[in-house]
Amino acid sequence: MGINKSRPVLVTGCSTGIGRETAEMLAREGWNVYATARKPETLEDLKASGAKTLALDVTDEGSMCDAVDAIEQEQGAIGALINNAGYSQSGAIETIPLESVRRQFETNVFGLVRMCQLVLPKMREAGEGMIINISSMGGKLTFPGGGIYHGTKHSVEAISDALRFEVSKFGVNVVVIEPGLVKTSFGDTAAGSLGDAREEGPYAKFNEAVGTATASAYEGTTFKFLGGGPDAVAKAIEKALSARRPRARYKVTPSARVIMGQRSLLTDRGWDRFVGTQFPHPKPGD
Repeated sequence: MGINKSRPVLVTGCSTGIGRETAEMLAREGWNVYATARKPETLEDLKASGAKTLALDVTDEGSMCDAVDAIEQEQGAIGALINNAGYSQSGAIETIPLESVRRQFETNVFGLVRMCQLVLPKMREAGEGMIINISSMGGKLTFPGGGIYHGTKHSVEAISDALRFEVSKFGVNVVVIEPGLVKTSFGDTAAGSLGDAREEGPYAKFNEAVGTATASAYEGTTFKFLGGGPDAVAKAIEKALSARRPRARYKVTPSARVIMGQRSLLTDRGWDRFVGTQFPHPKPGD
């Protein structure tokens, strides 16, 4: 038996995409959902599905504490935490200001860790609970121009593995969701984040190519056969919540299974040759 539907399920990053779809679907299915976002006014329409809404900024300590405290005071231990808040910073590593690197890790990693720390004491007391961390196929492989984002998702994978062992005897399960290509505003945000990178210099053409490749990955034939919608991720999350013994990892969309499988079969040099067919090498004279 999985998490009791009456227990509160806290979902971060619900203003768009996977978080919004997850909160809405779970609420429709009778789960006790708390949908959160930095701007709670973006969540008003989710109330029609039965979701409760709260302000929660995963880069703000006070905001995170207030949200968790409000739920626990109202309903006791949180039954499940779904760490979904995140975005992708693109660009050649040398061109990304360190401020942007820190902001990426604050959102994708440090906020996730802090949310786990905040909900775990009550989960341990209750002797049950689940933490679902939204990673990516990018937590198991790396594309050029995405090193900072991939670094955050590799971190999520490692942290989740350690945490799964550390809390298992307290009755708390830790699950990683690994989406591949999912049609949300994620691709547009990733391409747009190139604005943070320096536009001039030897990486200019490379960064431009990364933006084009990122945007095109979510269009056309590749996405048609290998991608999916945010509902596919939401269904995997509900499957984990309902499972008596949830898996440690759930790959979502054919692209995750195909590309992760391909990466596991290739040497590092082989992978470099493969991605070299998709991205141009930055080189002198560019």
